[in-house]
Amino acid sequence: MNPGYGSPFDSIEDAHEYLTLLAQTIFETKLDIEADVQRESSSNYPRRAEALKLAVYTLSRLEFHMSRSRRILNDLRTLRRLLFEERTLSALTARPQAKGKARAETLMPVGVSHSSTRLTGPVASA
Repeated sequence: MNPGYGSPFDSIEDAHEYLTLLAQTIFETKLDIEADVQRESSSNYPRRAEALKLAVYTLSRLEFHMSRSRRILNDLRTLRRLLFEERTLSALTARPQAKGKARAETLMPVGVSHSSTRLTGPVASA
């Protein structure tokens, strides 16, 4: 990407939100065109009715792909959260050695007070 141009999405969440809005627009458009198909089904323009049916079919396919893409982005968000939590947990449980002994005070990240952070589960008992 060129350094002078910004990204259209700053995060996976922004991309997911965009796809959600796009999917909603596709759904609404498909409903409108389905209504047009009903109106045109008895008209004297069969080619127009067929074109509208093709548009509904194409929008249905696009709607399917938007749904799949949103699920994939959701999976990526979940994986990122799991990886971030794992990294945080690793940073919290890492015990740097000081003259051959582990230092318990290094369990907390720099800048976090002990009173504002509560550890639970197996990490708290370490």
